[in-house]
Amino acid sequence: QLQLVESGGGLVQAGGSLRLSCAASGSSFSNYAMGWYRQAPGKQRELVAIITSAGGTNYVDSVKGRFTISRDNTKNTVYLQMNSLKPEDTAVYYCNAASRYFNYWGQGTQVTVSS
Repeated sequence: QLQLVESGGGLVQAGGSLRLSCAASGSSFSNYAMGWYRQAPGKQRELVAIITSAGGTNYVDSVKGRFTISRDNTKNTVYLQMNSLKPEDTAVYYCNAASRYFNYWGQGTQVTVSS
């Protein structure tokens, strides 16, 4: 019912920036809470950032002050601006949409930060 497609990942050196995008289609977007998760090799998937339907945001401590999540409901898109990237940010980043009854996931986009 809702399809999510991430883009914007790539290879960047430490200290650089990337902006990830997650485009939603197939259903209403504005009523979903949207989140970015990441999973590094050998590690558990973790929630990186979340933005509610009202625009409230929260972040995992390790990215506070460096990452910014935002959404554009007119474009059905959520963004993750990542600045001051560190090698430990290297992971596959996944977009998630959550309502009371459903969760949807994108296919993931690889972010690699070199030292």
